[in-house]
Amino acid sequence: MSAPDLNLVNEMALKYRNWGKWGAEDQVGALNYITPEHVTRAAALVRRGVVFSLALPLDTDGPQTGAYGRINPLHTMLQDGGDIISGAQDHMLNRYTDDAIYMPLQSSTQWDGLAHIFHDGQMYNGHGPEQVTSAAGARINDITNQKDKIVGRGVLLDMPRFLGKPWLPEGYAIQADELEGCAAAQGVEVGEGDIALVRTGAIAQVRDRGSWGTYAAGPAPGLGVSTADFFAPRHVSAVVTDTWGLEPQPNETTDIYQPLHVILLVNAGMLLGEMFDLEALAEDCAADGVYEFMLVAAPLTVTGGVGSPLNPQAIK
Repeated sequence: MSAPDLNLVNEMALKYRNWGKWGAEDQVGALNYITPEHVTRAAALVRRGVVFSLALPLDTDGPQTGAYGRINPLHTMLQDGGDIISGAQDHMLNRYTDDAIYMPLQSSTQWDGLAHIFHDGQMYNGHGPEQVTSAAGARINDITNQKDKIVGRGVLLDMPRFLGKPWLPEGYAIQADELEGCAAAQGVEVGEGDIALVRTGAIAQVRDRGSWGTYAAGPAPGLGVSTADFFAPRHVSAVVTDTWGLEPQPNETTDIYQPLHVILLVNAGMLLGEMFDLEALAEDCAADGVYEFMLVAAPLTVTGGVGSPLNPQAIK
């Protein structure tokens, strides 16, 4: 495959475009590949009853630096123990505490929804930017359409272990043939309706150095443009990584920012997951040699949301 440029990205976007495949009113995209039969087969993968949360903590010690207007979650108490001690609740038979949170929906472990990215003025299924307003958010393709759609077979592709590294270096662009090699080495196949989780080891690197550093919005390894040739023909439903932006930073091409988002999210209709913590799951998969599992990864039901935080559960 030649070095990607805008022309190649546009060609691949059209090649893998699913607009209209499930009708003009479709708002869930490649999640249509997850049928009740897929869910049943995924449930049968649960053999040991071991559950792995793939979520990062929601707190002020998170990875965000303010880039793109994203800050770390702010957790505040509306009623705390001091209110009880001070007597402010003495009029009540029982005492209580209560709290609130403010956060950008994409400041931690999150899904990019189908209204998140536009290319040539269009998001998935050909809708324009007028469908996302400051008052209502996304009126088309909002994240709530996925509230009961993301339960199925997850497959982990552990690229650093396959390549013999603790983690991939910043800027490393994973290619389609490397994904194929990794799957073969792990003895697992990626197929229709699957959710592919690709580990780069970025979070392992963060923990090794003891700080987030430039993890958010900085240089990172990621999925190269050619990986669309791996995911799209297999009818994968969603793609996940442990990095902040899924793709290598800097991108492989300067012609267009986040080109794989254009191909997979805008055109193929695949949800993209970012900042998933895959470390404990990867250790377990390496220990027992089983890289498939049931994945439950529902977004929050934020009306009009173009993305969502979540606490995904991998169950083996």
